[in-house]
Amino acid sequence: MSARRPTPRPAGHLATLAAVAALLLTGCGDGGPSSPERTTASRGEAPPPAASSPFWVDPESDAARQVRTYETQGRAEDARLMRRIADRPMADWPSDGDPAPDVTRVVRGAAAKGRTALFVAYDIPHRDCGRYSAGGAHDAQAYRNWVDSFAGAIGDTPAIVILEPDAVAHLVDGCTPAEHEEERLGLLAGAVERFKKQPHTRVYIDAGNPAWIDAPAKLVEPLRRAGVERADGFALNVSNFQTDEAVRRFGTSVSRLLGGAHFTIDTSRNGNGPLHGDRAEEWCNPPGRALGTPPTDRTGDELVDAYLWIKTPGDSDGTCRGGPPAGTWWPDYALGLARRARA
Repeated sequence: MSARRPTPRPAGHLATLAAVAALLLTGCGDGGPSSPERTTASRGEAPPPAASSPFWVDPESDAARQVRTYETQGRAEDARLMRRIADRPMADWPSDGDPAPDVTRVVRGAAAKGRTALFVAYDIPHRDCGRYSAGGAHDAQAYRNWVDSFAGAIGDTPAIVILEPDAVAHLVDGCTPAEHEEERLGLLAGAVERFKKQPHTRVYIDAGNPAWIDAPAKLVEPLRRAGVERADGFALNVSNFQTDEAVRRFGTSVSRLLGGAHFTIDTSRNGNGPLHGDRAEEWCNPPGRALGTPPTDRTGDELVDAYLWIKTPGDSDGTCRGGPPAGTWWPDYALGLARRARA
């Protein structure tokens, strides 16, 4: 089962953030007592400091604004904990209307700091099989136009794009009807080709996680048809909670079957690993989870290009366990993730 994705913010919200950024450039939540469950770093080492990351940190993220709110309210300890999220780079999920304004805001911020922008392209038709994050482009041409606008807005700025969470895995698990298979794989391959026209953009096609796809071999043909050999590799664990070790093992197996393809791992919320005992919705706002390894390209593994925070820690997975709609900022849940994190 998938971990559902954020619903892109409405255009009005994006426009507000874009205006703020322009000014800067020119002049069932768990916020209770600390859990005894603690996160452990990948291979046992302490998480790397934020300075070791080449990726851009958004000064107007929900977490950054939450820090300021806590400070205004005199909640100094909560503000300190929330900085564990606010001070880390996280991927931006541009609007599924016109992506250009949000992409432009991010690339301007990243370029000004000499950093790499992180994005998720999430607008494939028939998205999420009609579940919590249903939606996407209304047809194939609308999707091509959306990708073209997105890629054009990136321009020459160094960027990483995680391409279409769930899209391949939902073909593998049979959730997406067979009649959409050819179109979807063609759209993914076309999106890889379009994004790779940008001179400094890296693209990783999402391939699910090891708790979802039970055999690496099932991913090989669809990833190839989706253009993985023209991309920079594939992405794993997006919005999920599988441990770094489990994901590396799975990713290494997939890589071997693809002739040595590289991959990235979403470590945004996997510090305590997955929730056990509720298989049906273990992916959806599970309690007791923690932030994972901070984003970095220093992975110590030649196949793992980066640990990234693709899912925004604190964005709801959906209306489960008392959560708000998918993609809605949920400060109590975010605070719980931060409180249980190692650093």
